[in-house]
Amino acid sequence: MSGTVYVVGNFKGGVGKTKTVTMLAYESAQYLKERTLVIDMDPQGNATRVLAKTGNLDAIDKSITEGFQNGALETEVITVMENLDIIPANTSFRNLPKMLFNMFPDDEVAQITYLKKLVAPLKEKYDRIYIDVPPTISDYSDNAMLAADYCIIVLQTQELSLDGAQTYIAYMQFLAENYEADLQVLGIIPMMLRQGGRVDTKVLDQAKEMYGGNVLNTIVNYQERLKVYDVEGIHMHKNLNGTIEMWDAKAHQLFVEVLTELNEHEDYLEKL
Repeated sequence: MSGTVYVVGNFKGGVGKTKTVTMLAYESAQYLKERTLVIDMDPQGNATRVLAKTGNLDAIDKSITEGFQNGALETEVITVMENLDIIPANTSFRNLPKMLFNMFPDDEVAQITYLKKLVAPLKEKYDRIYIDVPPTISDYSDNAMLAADYCIIVLQTQELSLDGAQTYIAYMQFLAENYEADLQVLGIIPMMLRQGGRVDTKVLDQAKEMYGGNVLNTIVNYQERLKVYDVEGIHMHKNLNGTIEMWDAKAHQLFVEVLTELNEHEDYLEKL
C-alpha cells in the first residue's frame, strides 16, 4: 500500500499553513493511528520547531538539506512521537535553488521533480506524508506540488488570502498540465479570524461561489489554544479525573473534523 502525499499551501504568507500541517499530521497519527510523516521544506523551519516541542526533542541533528544533497531522505527522519515523524528543515535549505541548479544544470524537469524521486521510497513506509512549503512560486512549491497527490489549500477569510488561493490553484493547474502531474485540490480550509465579521463572511461566500464543494464546511475559528501550540508544541493535557482538558479537546476536535471532511473528499475523488 503506497502512502498519500499532501502539500498544504496558499501563496499568501501568515494564513495558518504550518498550523494546518502540524495539526493534521498530529490528528492522523494520534486519532487515526496512521503512520504519518511531515516534510518541512520551509527554511524558516516553523513546522520543525512546533513538532520538536511536541515531542520534547532537545536536539535536531538531521535536515532535509542533507537529504537533498545525499539523494536520500530516509536517513533524515526524526521520530516525534508514536506514528509521527518529521524530516526537519533549517536555514541552510534556503540554498535549494542553487543546489538543484548545480545538480541538474541543463534539466529543468529534473530540478523540479527531485523531491518526487526522493519521496518515492518513503511512500512505502507511511500512510500519509504532509509537506510544508514557503508561500512563494519557487523551486520549493514546484517540487512539493509535483511530489504530491493532493493540494490542501488554507484560506484565511480575507481578500488577499483568497487572491493567494486563486493564484495557487491556477499555478497548480499550470504545473499539472505542463508536467503531466496528476494533482488535484482535496479541499479548501476556511480559517476565520472573526466569526460573523463582515469581511470574513463575504470572502467565505465568494470562495464557496467560486469553488463550491471544495470549500470545507468545517471552519477553523480563532482559538487561543492553537496559538499556544505554536509556542509550547501540540499537546493534550488531562484533568485530574483523566478527561482531556476542555480547551485542548476543543482545538483537537476541530482538526479531527477537518481531517474527517478531507478524507470524505478523498474517498469521493478516488471513486471518480
